[in-house]
Amino acid sequence: MEPVTVFHLADVAVPHEPAPPEAVVGGSPTTGAVTVTTLPGLGAEIGVWEMSAGAVRDVEAEEAFVLLSGRAEIEVEGGGRVPVGPGDLVRLAAGTRTVWHVSEPLRKVYVTGA
Repeated sequence: MEPVTVFHLADVAVPHEPAPPEAVVGGSPTTGAVTVTTLPGLGAEIGVWEMSAGAVRDVEAEEAFVLLSGRAEIEVEGGGRVPVGPGDLVRLAAGTRTVWHVSEPLRKVYVTGA
């Protein structure tokens, strides 16, 4: 591995698939993810994830992400809705049950680990 590697996230193509029907809460959202690199010593994966407009249920992995573009509200089961937009750094706790209400297509860079 090179001592310095630059990943041009704007150039990462993310193929989409329809969200699983059992997860869809509203609209016809699509999602996609691409692993960009890993940090083997930390057991971490770094990638780009996207979602089109709509609403989808999820159970979160332990993750931190920076929203590159788009807008959404993350509804937490038993709690409220958390608005997110470009430039926000978000930490998700493993096992949290959420509904993603996406109003503008999302693109985020995520870090998740074992």
